[in-house]
Parts: sequence; C-alpha cells; structure tokens
Amino acid sequence: MIYNTSMKTLKFKLYSHKRNRYLKQSINAAGVIYNHAIALHRRYYRMWGKHLNCAQLQAHIAKLRKRNPFWQLVGSQGVQDICQRIEKAYQLFFKHHKKGVKPPGFKKIKKYKSFTLKQAGYKFLGGNRVKIGSRVYQFGNSRPIEGIVKTLTIKRTPLGELFMVVVVDEGSEPEIEFATGKIAGFDFGLKTFLTCSDGSKIESPEFFKQGLNTIRKACKQLSRKQKGSKRREQARKHLCRQYEKIANQRRDWFWKLAHELTDRFDVLCFETLNLKGMQRLWGRKINDLALGEFLLILEWVAKKKRKLVVFIDQWYPSSKTCAQCGHILESLDLSVRQWRCPSCQSVNGRDENASINIQTVGAAMVGLGSVRQASPATAV
Repeated sequence: MIYNTSMKTLKFKLYSHKRNRYLKQSINAAGVIYNHAIALHRRYYRMWGKHLNCAQLQAHIAKLRKRNPFWQLVGSQGVQDICQRIEKAYQLFFKHHKKGVKPPGFKKIKKYKSFTLKQAGYKFLGGNRVKIGSRVYQFGNSRPIEGIVKTLTIKRTPLGELFMVVVVDEGSEPEIEFATGKIAGFDFGLKTFLTCSDGSKIESPEFFKQGLNTIRKACKQLSRKQKGSKRREQARKHLCRQYEKIANQRRDWFWKLAHELTDRFDVLCFETLNLKGMQRLWGRKINDLALGEFLLILEWVAKKKRKLVVFIDQWYPSSKTCAQCGHILESLDLSVRQWRCPSCQSVNGRDENASINIQTVGAAMVGLGSVRQASPATAV
C-alpha cells in the first residue's frame, strides 16, 4: 500500500475577539443537534427495530431547525456533516461490533469540539480574513491557502481557543524524486521507537512519561477544588496546559525526525500495525509513543519533499522470517529478542531482522531497481 494523496490539511489559529463567542455558540448548538440526532436514532430503533438512515435524519433535522433559532446558528452544511458522521459511526458499529466497537453515544455540550462546513457558509476575503456566516473573523495566516478548499472546520480546544482547519485539494500529485537513491525499512517497538534497516535506532523521549509527575500534581490540585468555583476552572485550565505542552513537545520532535529521515532516504517502508489493539494491551505506552501521529506527519513531509512512504501488509511475518535465507519460523514469542535460524545458523535480532524484511518487501512493492537499499551501519 503506497500513500500519496493530493489532499492537504492546514490549521490556523483564530485571533481572540469578542465576536468569537458566536462561533462558540455555534459549536454548542452543533453539540445539541448531535445529541438530539443520537436520541432519534435510539428511539427509532426501539420503536421500529430499524436503522434511521442519513437522508431521513437530515430531512427531520431540517424541519426542526426552522422552528428553533438556536439550531440555526449551525449552517445547513454543518448539520449535514453531523448526520453523515453519525451515519459513518453506526456503519462502523454494525460492521465491527463483534470486535468491541461501540455505537456513538451522547456528548457533553461543553466538551463538544467542532462543526464543519463544506461548499457553503464561509468565504475567504483575502489576507487573514474569513467570513463565516454573517461575521468576519481574523486568523494567523502562517501559510498560503493553495488549491481548491473542500471543507472548513472550526475547532475549540479545552482551553477555549479556536482554530480553523482547512482541507484543500492541490490537484495533480507531484512526481517522486530520488535524490539520495536509498530505501529503508523501519520496525516499531515498545523499547526502541524505530529500528532502521541500516542498523541505526531511534529512541523516543517519551514526553508524557517525563511530565507524568506534573500531570499527577495538577490532577490532585483540580480534585481538591470545589465544583463550580473559579479556582477549579483555573486548575482545569492549568491541567489542560500541561497536556498541551506535552503534545506540542511530541509534535515538534516528530516534525524534526520526519525531516531528518526524508533527508536520508527516498523511500521509507513501514509495517501496517493494529494500533488500537496494541493500545488495549499497552495503553499509556502506545499513547506516549504515538506512532500514528508520527506517520501522518511523515507522509506530509515526504509529499512536500517528493519522497515516498510505503506500508506493507501487517500479516507479513517480518519478525519470524530470516533476512539471510528466508526461512520462516512456526512461532516466535514476543519475549524472544534474538533467535538463531535453524536453516543458515545466523543469529537475528528481532527488531533489526524485521526492519530488513520490511525494507525488502517495500522495495519489491515499489519495483524501482534504481533505488538501492540502505547498507547496514558498521560498528566502530
């Protein structure tokens, strides 16, 4: 599976202003509509034993909006998006409910995050101004918006700040350029974040682990404050800032690492992993490593530099296959970090062996003879 898409997501922060309260009211209204739609789904199923489809739900919500001025704060496009997201969530539930996927549930209005507009309801006025509904807002124009705008989403953070997320279609996809002529495979692990096929290893700083004591102290301070008081709100915002700091540190490290890897290699091969299943087994550890977020950033950087990110099948036995002779073991326990091949008698490190196999399969998928594999690093 080779990822190379022309869609791009841009995020801008809206300037703080009194008129931003209208956007926050619109997000609250979107939350009310969402909860009402969930209640309609459940009531319809109890009465008729059937699933309420998206078209029926949209038609019913449209009638209710005419009689409710508060609901009209959300544009028709935003309401359609809410109904479509609920429909997708139910389809996933019907398809994967045996795997533990739950149906969509109610959400607290204060914690509801966003609403999305597609073809209508907004207009860019040039510079750093955008018209949403009947009001004009300013945003930090950190980069130009190039391409066809597909959707515009207004998001609210736990601190109450507003961001504008724009999805654009850049049109034709750029051709891949091979500057270094190297291809590398990477194996993800709990102890070592990434093991490269050239022998190098990348350790994660584990920012959440570093800030865990600060988080615990902030949680304890929050729990001691009286509910509804101003000091409790201050403590809540302090806790949110600590979480935000950790997320920013991790994201900054991901961007720097992505640029470093794309400078070294033209083709980067990874194994598709069931991150949700791994999260159930090693929850906080997997969340702290955040491989999924890193891969999204890596794909973005690779596309900008005209490099290629390749994902091989998750069922390929990369750890059990000998990279020297191709012999496949019947079983290999997770606790075994090194094993001797019964065929060629070579000693294979679990992660190093897997990364070399991922590199080999990725090279075969790309099918480019001009791209050479990264040679293993020699020990000094």
